[in-house]
Amino acid sequence: MSLKKYESFVREPLVDGDKNYHQVTEDIVHTIETKPTRLWYIGFTVSVLLLLFGAYAVYREVTYGIGQWNLGRTVGWGWDITNFVWWVGIGHAGTLISAILLLFRQGWRTGVNRAAEAMTIFAVMCAGQFPIWHMGRVWLAFFVMPYPNTRGPLWVNFNSPLLWDVFAISTYFTVSLLFWYSGLIPDLATIRDRAKTKLRKMLYGIVSFGWTGSIKHWQRHESLALVLAGLSTPLVLSVHTIVSFDFATSVVPGWHTTIFPPYFVAGAIFSGFAMVQTLMVVTRRVMNLQDYITIGHIEAMNKVIVLTGSIVGCAYLTELFIAWYGANQYESDAFFKYRLAGPYGWSYWLMMTCNVVSPQLFWFKKLRRNIEFTFIMSVVVNIGMWFERFVIIVTSLFRDYLPSAWSLYYRPSIYEIGFYIGSLGLFFTCYFLFSKYFPVIAIAEIKHVLKTSGESYKAKMDKLEEEEPDQFFHEMVGADHH
Repeated sequence: MSLKKYESFVREPLVDGDKNYHQVTEDIVHTIETKPTRLWYIGFTVSVLLLLFGAYAVYREVTYGIGQWNLGRTVGWGWDITNFVWWVGIGHAGTLISAILLLFRQGWRTGVNRAAEAMTIFAVMCAGQFPIWHMGRVWLAFFVMPYPNTRGPLWVNFNSPLLWDVFAISTYFTVSLLFWYSGLIPDLATIRDRAKTKLRKMLYGIVSFGWTGSIKHWQRHESLALVLAGLSTPLVLSVHTIVSFDFATSVVPGWHTTIFPPYFVAGAIFSGFAMVQTLMVVTRRVMNLQDYITIGHIEAMNKVIVLTGSIVGCAYLTELFIAWYGANQYESDAFFKYRLAGPYGWSYWLMMTCNVVSPQLFWFKKLRRNIEFTFIMSVVVNIGMWFERFVIIVTSLFRDYLPSAWSLYYRPSIYEIGFYIGSLGLFFTCYFLFSKYFPVIAIAEIKHVLKTSGESYKAKMDKLEEEEPDQFFHEMVGADHH
């Protein structure tokens, strides 16, 4: 009887090529120790220019007031909150890959978890800015913080979902930052030990906290990873649930629905994995990391995308069914008159096409494993998820209960668009800097799976099974015991 029933031999390798531990370090650290490529400089320059345009848009809004945005009597939340929810959603995949897949011992996370964790932090940084600048008088933003104060009758409203956002986002950011940074420490020590200049040795020595790679250090490192994973797992569900309460706890038709929490969480994972795909496909090409971010990694993430896309599609259909079944005129009008067929009907059908129809193509294995198609689909999904938030916010607001209050067709101003473009610039500027000064792939974790899931090891074990079955059996028992 063949012993290939063992999981690691049935599945495809997680590391391609004939690699040893030294070669893994060389391949991943190479991009940090050498000058960036021309593509890196082009991408970084474009990102900084977008960031500067966004900074000017924010300057206009702060200096001249919220009137710089095309908000009306009914559409008081436009692109600003749309982008806030979109960025929070993108940040979800990093925590899912880091925490839940770590707890479930999914080996394929090792090639993508580091970049996904960094993506989470940068996305939350982008998201947190939108509600702050939306306040208008940003110098009074500290009013939302629940601290003891002497402001007389002005007290923090603990019943407000917007205050819940403050707690949720700050907690999420803190735990994600700890998870990301604690995982980096062994790799930062590796870069410190290879540093050629005194300055680099000193700087990487400071941020690696004196890591020596001793058994005790590794034991504490793994214990911390499990504790943070346990803390992060509820956050995956709670953060976007609380964001959905911004809408679900109101009485606005189209928002007041109990399906929002699970629907928002599934949508967040959906858009987050799509953004991870976008970054991974570009990173593996620009930094020549095809052996570590393999087709198997890409396919595994595409499977998550088709699953969460199907859940989101079920949520859309459930909303329509409840609007019809509930026989509430305002609710049915919100969905059937104004979303499906109103002036913004085009955005609803674009959302349905991008989020529900297009991911179903990933049922075909050939398309799941196609790099170019995956990149296009990852961009399409995030466009669709942006329009989902736009549809929820704008089509629920622009037709109020009173026809006399109906605003004109909402169009964003150049400064609303500029703020969004600036947030994209901030995100990619941070990611380019991260990719230059930190290892994009977790060196220590790749080494951990190399012996059981590396292509060369699998080939060696296949040959050993054919030629010397007894020795193969002892190797397998030893690996299993380990």
